[in-house]
Parts: sequence; C-alpha cells; structure tokens
Amino acid sequence: MSSLAVRVPQELSARVPVEQREPGLDRDGVRLLVSRGTEVSHHGFAELPGLLRAGDLLVVNTSPTLAAAVDGRVGHARVVVHFSTRGDDGRWAVELREPDGRGTTRARAEALERAEGRGCGGLAGTRVRLPGGMRLVLDEPLSARGERLWWARVSGAEVSALLREHGRPIRYSYTERDQPLSVYQTVFALPYADGTGSAEMPSAARPFTARLVAELVSRGVQFAPVTLHTGVASAESHEPPYPERFAVPRASARLINAARAGAGRVVAVGTTAVRAVESAAGADGVVRARAGWTDLVVTPERGVRVVEGLLTGFHEPEASHLLMLEAVAGRAAIDRGYEAAVRGRYLWHEFGDVHLLLP
Repeated sequence: MSSLAVRVPQELSARVPVEQREPGLDRDGVRLLVSRGTEVSHHGFAELPGLLRAGDLLVVNTSPTLAAAVDGRVGHARVVVHFSTRGDDGRWAVELREPDGRGTTRARAEALERAEGRGCGGLAGTRVRLPGGMRLVLDEPLSARGERLWWARVSGAEVSALLREHGRPIRYSYTERDQPLSVYQTVFALPYADGTGSAEMPSAARPFTARLVAELVSRGVQFAPVTLHTGVASAESHEPPYPERFAVPRASARLINAARAGAGRVVAVGTTAVRAVESAAGADGVVRARAGWTDLVVTPERGVRVVEGLLTGFHEPEASHLLMLEAVAGRAAIDRGYEAAVRGRYLWHEFGDVHLLLP
C-alpha cells in the first residue's frame, strides 16, 4: 500500500487526553468515525453499544503499559532509553533516543559514537549509565533492518524495578507534556507477574470505561481477552512491526470460534489484537490457544482469516499499520474514511479519536 493521499494538519494531533481537553468528559468522550465499506458516519464513542449487536465479540488486549522511558548517560551525553521488549534470554530490546524537552527525538548514532570516542566504530558495546547504579550494554542490532533497536544486557537490578522507580511513559513531541502512567493504562490492562507489558499503550482501547463495558455486556456483546506486548514504534520511519510476545488463551479461542460459527462479528480492538488473533488462526480459520512470539505482518496480500471488523486510532498516512487496515476493510474504505476524518477535524494519535471499520 502506498501512502495515503491525505495530508494531516499538525493541529489535528491530540496533545492531551480528552478528559483534559474537555473537563467534565470521561475517556469515552472522544469521537468515533464509522466506516461500512466506503459509507461513513459520525458518532461519539459512547454510542458504540448502539452500533454493535448482540452476539458481536470484541477482542481486547490485556497488556499493561510500562513506564518504559528512562534517562541515562553515554559518556557525558544525555540519552533516553526506551525499553521495548524483554527477550527469552533476559536481555531487552532497547532504543536510544536523545532528549529535546518535548518528548524524545531519535538519537543520532554518530553522536553516541563520538560520546564513546569510537568514531565510526558502531554502537556494539556502548555502555549506558542508568539511575540507581544500573548499567546497560548494547550487544547487537535486533535485526538486519537497521540499528534503531538493539538487544542489550542490563546489570545492577531488575528492569521491572528500574521502570517502577525511575521510568515514565514514552511520549513524542506532538504531545503537550508528560502524563502519569495511569493515563496510559486501559480498562482491560492486567498486571503480569514477570513485569512484562507494552512499551507503548494499546491505545485503541483507551476510550473504554467500566460503565461502557457494562452497557455493552448488558446488550449481549462479548469480550475475548488476548495479550500482545507491543514494542517501541518507529515514529519516524514507519517500519513494519518487529516480533512481539503474544498469547491467545483457550477460553478466548473458543469465544472467537463460536462467534464466527454464529451470527456475531469478530471485532478487534486495536491492531495489536488483530496481530495476536491472526497469529493463532490456522489456514482453516480456526483459532487455537497459542502463546510465544509472533513475527506475523498482516498485509492485504496475506489477508485476515478471522477478524471481520476493527476499532483503531488514526495512523499517519505513511504508517505500516495501514496495511493491516487495508487487509481488514479494503483500500477504498481506508481512503474514504481518512478523507472524512481530515475533513471532519478528527484528532490523531494515542489521545485522539477512533475509527470503527465494519463489514
């Protein structure tokens, strides 16, 4: 999929959550654009129960958001470490970025090399001093695609303790200020005993409130929890997602299969939920309990086997996530929906409005 033709004005970036933009509103006060093919309609998110029907199934991601940004130093240079994903061997995939007072811009590799006094010798072996006497050493790039994410060894304490004591949520320069971690947790988030979670919020679920969930359930809409711990996004280069840890429990697999066998629609809440469910779906369209790592990239060529609808935020016109949206709804629906969103002044990014794609 090539980039969308729309241009998103800078003023359409949601700089703070809706409850701070509009005092008196709750999280469900955001707007909701609904696309049914190329037909669009405009709603408030609180109208969602009336847009779904009894028997529909919402697949939700239970991964909690981590306070994944930690200040550090490489030599005399200040850096921000984004902790992305914990590996099976205890190492963490991390990204080094440099602070600018407005979130964190990408750290320049050459600046870090100069700080280490190695010239153009590469980043392998780079040592980062962290709070509390901890140390981080870069081992190797996460993949051959580039040097944005690195596997790193951390010594001195558990990373989960470091993030609890010294971390803050990752934010980018389109937001106005740092926010407490509670702002980034969804109503579906669960704590994991091993301290794992998502480097960035599974934001499509942010507008849900306990009250709205109760109303949906009372109308016969069901929920199937899955887990996908999302890593650090490529905010500038829009790379495809890296391998991420996921789990689809047996009970959720049964719910999904039952909805597909009946009259209900399987609607994923967020691209993370799509990736988890489609990673557990066989070629026969049956979802089976699975857990581990997924490197699945959902594209129009691969298509979707299970997901029939998608609730998602608005992505940059160049974002790789749009391939997944196209796989679910088709290119014409995405083009039409994004044109309507820009024209209707919908807000972008994790604190913005949402888009419901239905068959």
